[in-house]
Amino acid sequence: MKFASLLALPLAGVLAACSTSPQLGGASGMTATGAAGGASSANANSELENCTESMGTLAVVENTSAPWWGDYIHRYPKLGSTVPVLRMIIQQSNCFVVVERGEALNNAMQERALYDAGETRDGSNFGKGQMVAADYTMNPSIQFSAEGTSGISGAVGNVFGGWGSTIGALAGGLSTNEAATTLLLIDNRSSVQISSAVGSAKNMDFSLAGWGWGSGKWGSAAGFTDTPEGKVITASFVDSYNQMVKALRNYRAQEVKGGLGKGGTLGVSN
Repeated sequence: MKFASLLALPLAGVLAACSTSPQLGGASGMTATGAAGGASSANANSELENCTESMGTLAVVENTSAPWWGDYIHRYPKLGSTVPVLRMIIQQSNCFVVVERGEALNNAMQERALYDAGETRDGSNFGKGQMVAADYTMNPSIQFSAEGTSGISGAVGNVFGGWGSTIGALAGGLSTNEAATTLLLIDNRSSVQISSAVGSAKNMDFSLAGWGWGSGKWGSAAGFTDTPEGKVITASFVDSYNQMVKALRNYRAQEVKGGLGKGGTLGVSN
């Protein structure tokens, strides 16, 4: 947007134009978008890493008894589970085939129970040995998700000249939203941790709260004061996943002399 055009906007419009998108790992980027269908995806984030071949089947399991979950759900009760968006990201990447191990598995088992009870039609094609095993389990967690305030009133005043006193005061409501997330990848057969990755994201958002602009010719300021925590957390998970995929492309199994789980090399005296 040209500066001359920016000056022509109503002040609320200027602030809206200055709100930034979440940044993967501090770089410019968007959150998870689009859809997935089998090995195909539609409108996926262009920054999402992808694979030409899948590396195995995977279940995503969220540890709701962990301390981070309690803090997360208390602070952001409307966001809910991180699993659905993670599963979409993973399928879009085509790096793993996602299997259901959540609530929907109960429904699948219910259908099987109806079949076993003879309640379904002939040819329903339910039977033993059809379900796919999960080679790996992915365990997500959120290290922190926080809001801060940047004191840049003077800088804003210098940029906008005559509007400096007004916009400089409003700059007190400029929030920097940050999130950091971790993904762990576990081999289900051996219980060995295959990979771990940490990602981060941040964005900036103007707040008009407290300045008496809740109504008037600009209308409600709610659209500007809402902090997009969900988008930032999602962007952080995209960053975590990208880091993991990059590492897995060069995967080499760890080795221990004598074999895994057979005593190790750090022995103790008898």
